[in-house]
Amino acid sequence: MILYDPLWKTMKEKHITQYMLYTHYNIPRSLLDRLRKNKNIEVYTIDRLCRILDCRVEDILRYVPDEISDSN
Repeated sequence: MILYDPLWKTMKEKHITQYMLYTHYNIPRSLLDRLRKNKNIEVYTIDRLCRILDCRVEDILRYVPDEISDSN
């Protein structure tokens, strides 16, 4: 599972607010909602956020393995 928890920390460190993202950088509010809910987003969006925040991918998202259920 991909989590976007690091994004909020990075935004705080870079002094970029959600308001700034949708007013100055034209990031849709619906996309911010998807990020808050850890839903799928496009790689293009990750690229854009990295450019806006001048950061690495790891500063925006992290991978956490899903629990593997034993179906046997």
